[in-house]
Amino acid sequence: MKGKSSSWVFKAVFLGLVFAVSVLVIKPVGVSTQFSMIGGMIHSVVDPSVITEDSSRKSGYSSTNAYYDKSGGSLAKNIKNPLNFAMVFLLAIPLGGFIAWSIDPNKKNKMKQDALRAAGPKSAFEKYYIREFVGGFIFVFGARLADGCTSGHMMSGIMQGSISGFVFAACAFAVAIPVAKALKKLG
Repeated sequence: MKGKSSSWVFKAVFLGLVFAVSVLVIKPVGVSTQFSMIGGMIHSVVDPSVITEDSSRKSGYSSTNAYYDKSGGSLAKNIKNPLNFAMVFLLAIPLGGFIAWSIDPNKKNKMKQDALRAAGPKSAFEKYYIREFVGGFIFVFGARLADGCTSGHMMSGIMQGSISGFVFAACAFAVAIPVAKALKKLG
């Protein structure tokens, strides 16, 4: 049991080091802005005039869309030049999760058992995966609606001593824990 209970400590310290290196070498970690970037990329395909080059601005870009144009057009610049650290980080998240999942046969088996147990009369997909997807979507949507980022506030923000990071984390856990307990009771 000792190895099992201390494994989370190693993982937490490792994650903290990765975030610290990211902040020191590149920038604070955050990913929800990349979803806005993807939306902006789609928008700029539908309306190519929404983002234009503008040599008078530090970013070199401006937009007729106020959201893309904020911060001096930095989001507009990222929409036009999407291959950056944050986008690569976003794409690496599911890849890293898949690699970690695929090298641990115990997790694969446990996930299958949990999915089948949760399924009951419905399929595992309907009962297990859709609920988690909808919850995650609402969480990220709320973070973007508040012009923030879940990982940016909770992980990078707390690491940098940001008051808003601590407040966001406290609110997220104050809601998440009772909701998770209630859902567990519902089965």
